[in-house]
This record gives sequence, structure tokens and C-alpha cells, in this order.
Amino acid sequence: MNIQTHQNMDTRLCGLPERVENGTALLSMQTLDCMVADASGLIHGGFLFGLADHAAMLAVNHPNVVLGESTCRFLKPVVLGDLLIAEAKIIHSKGKKYEVTVSLRVSSKIVFSGNFICFTPEKHVLAGNGSSQ
Repeated sequence: MNIQTHQNMDTRLCGLPERVENGTALLSMQTLDCMVADASGLIHGGFLFGLADHAAMLAVNHPNVVLGESTCRFLKPVVLGDLLIAEAKIIHSKGKKYEVTVSLRVSSKIVFSGNFICFTPEKHVLAGNGSSQ
């Protein structure tokens, strides 16, 4: 795997890359205590979105890739102890714009689906803004 983006991600919180190639990405993420939203063990949806976003970024796999837009559906609850598998695939690209579909599953059940519109600008989004990029 030649990962060119999001190299400093905490893979415990946003998914561990298992495969990144040819406009696709496969990640896994074990749910953790710090992701739990309530006493029932429900995992907060923000962690699912973070995993899906990370998968979309890796499917594009460009050093400057950024998210511009997304639509998503939370289909089933995820609970502490679940192992999430994220699959992302570029379905359309034109110039610097990419449309990526992402699904998350627990075992064979799809728990989240989304479309992500990603862009690959010439420079890092923080270049010239006083950052160290």
C-alpha cells in the first residue's frame, strides 16, 4: 500500500487501512469505550462518519485531498464491541473532483452508506494561511 494522504490519522478512531489501491480502499475499525454515547453501548455516529470519510480520502489517495460535500444514511445502530469494515470506491471523477461511495458493515449487515465529493487542489488547503504546510 502506498498511502499518500491522511498519514497522521489515529487509526483507532478513524479506521485502519487494510487495502488501498486503484481508486478503492478497505479499512477496519474496532469500536472502543471512548466512542460510546450512552449506557446502552451505542457508538456515536461521528465515529462512523469519521471512518467513512477516512475511507473516501484513501480511495482518492492524493496528498491534498479534501472533502467538499457528503450525503449519508445511518442504517443500523452500532454498539461497543462491533468490528466495522469500510469499503470505499471512486465511482466518477472529472478533473480534480471525485465522487466516492462508502459503505460500512458489521459482519454482513450494512450499517451506513454515503456519497462523498472530494477535491484535489494543487496545494494543501492550509498553504499560505500561516500554517506549517
